[in-house]
Amino acid sequence: MSTIISHVLSTHRYPYFVRRNLRGSLPVYSDIRNGATRYLIQIRNVEGRVSSLAQDLKQSLFDAKSPHAQRLTVKVQHQRHIILSGGRFKRDVMAWLTAKGF
Repeated sequence: MSTIISHVLSTHRYPYFVRRNLRGSLPVYSDIRNGATRYLIQIRNVEGRVSSLAQDLKQSLFDAKSPHAQRLTVKVQHQRHIILSGGRFKRDVMAWLTAKGF
């Protein structure tokens, strides 16, 4: 891990970091598959402990009793990306990441 990344991780209060892309946007993307019946959200290039981000998303993106929380599935892919399925949550994920300071 480079010294810049380790410095950012050590000064930040989360064990993970979501770096914005060159245009300044969050790396959150929609992926629509199977004739628009399967809607996936991808968070790419997460640095640090990706599993901690996945766990935080699962626990705090929606209220535990809401129907969205029951449908939400969060998976870690290739140790740098997160895939969310179960609904059209892109705006919710972007608002959640922005509220966390990313």
